[in-house]
Amino acid sequence: MASRYDELLAAGTRVVAIDVDSPGQHAAMVDKLELPFPYLSDPDRTGAITAYDLADPNDARGIAIPALVLLDPSGEERFRFVSRDFAERLPEDDVVEAAKRLGLSATTQEPIEVGPLEPGERAMPLDGMPFYFRGGRFSALAMGLRHGHHDDSIKEDSKAFVDEMDRFFEAAQALRARKAGN
Repeated sequence: MASRYDELLAAGTRVVAIDVDSPGQHAAMVDKLELPFPYLSDPDRTGAITAYDLADPNDARGIAIPALVLLDPSGEERFRFVSRDFAERLPEDDVVEAAKRLGLSATTQEPIEVGPLEPGERAMPLDGMPFYFRGGRFSALAMGLRHGHHDDSIKEDSKAFVDEMDRFFEAAQALRARKAGN
């Protein structure tokens, strides 16, 4: 979302991420990924995560189901995409298009202030992300080739995940290049 942030604001959409991690972990992620939007913490899932029915009842870790929810200025839900699993994300083009379909006026969002950084013990360093995304890409490609000839839905899922990993790889590479230039 960070790379399309200006387009989302132009479409009248303010961006807020919410998950169960601590504020310090969010601050570390915002800093590492140069996110221009706030990342809020709902550690016991009793705030927004439960209110939007996004608590994953099948996950013993107590995480939320990845989702995208677009609200209009009155707070009415106008669009919802709920991932099937922890790895699925809606392509950024689809997010921008969904925001534009709401027909809202352009908006602004206050710059965020990043608090104390407290990366989680399993936080991936930025330099490791491209390798991670490449590994995910080739794993999905292999699974699609291995099983896709039996089931078109597996082939389609594999392609969608490969495309997602390619987008994430490019974003990580661009971010690394920007940070190296600073």
